[in-house]
Amino acid sequence: MSDDPAESVTDASTESDAETDADAERSATADAAASDDAASEAVTDEEPTDEQTGEAAADEVTVSDRVAEYDDDLAAEVAALESRIADLEAERDEAEATAEDLESRLKRTQADFQNYKKRAKKRQQQIKDRATEDFVERVVTVRDNLVRALDQDEDADIRGGIESTLKEFDRILDSENVEVIDPEPGTDVDPERHEVMMRVESDQPVDTIADVFQPGYEMADKVIRAAQVTVSKDA
Repeated sequence: MSDDPAESVTDASTESDAETDADAERSATADAAASDDAASEAVTDEEPTDEQTGEAAADEVTVSDRVAEYDDDLAAEVAALESRIADLEAERDEAEATAEDLESRLKRTQADFQNYKKRAKKRQQQIKDRATEDFVERVVTVRDNLVRALDQDEDADIRGGIESTLKEFDRILDSENVEVIDPEPGTDVDPERHEVMMRVESDQPVDTIADVFQPGYEMADKVIRAAQVTVSKDA
């Protein structure tokens, strides 16, 4: 041990510098390790890129490849089956797309048909309303004539006016293809156009019309109301 004070101070300073350098080296080493860990974690958390995914897919081994390691003929059959499965899946996808398209078109067609039915029904009602309106416009004229006939004096002869009104009414019915069913006495009974009310004694042949109780009407070959008649019976 040196008794020189100056030498002692120099040795102490040298030891202090050495300790400082060691601490700095340890700190740098720790920082580098932490940086490496962070970089490793960042790499681990990253999603695989498309290129990496494609490489992985390319590296996939098919069943036929595995079978080929043991039997080439069987591997060929397996490969053919794999190809057939791929074709069937493609056909299935195409059929499903076609079915979806047909279903969509069917729904549109059904909706269009329902709309058409509604429009046709509305149109029919409009035609019916207009036809009825036209008929009523002509019939009210007959009513006006009857009202005017009744407004005359009680002693007035209104027969001429009534006959004129009747002719006008018949003209309107004729324009609508309406015919009066008014059979002559002695005419054979038509069950579709005549309604027999009773049998009576008559000068007419047996089982023929004796008289018309109430005339009927038919329109476009359709009986609207059958004529009510009496039929002659055997005396």
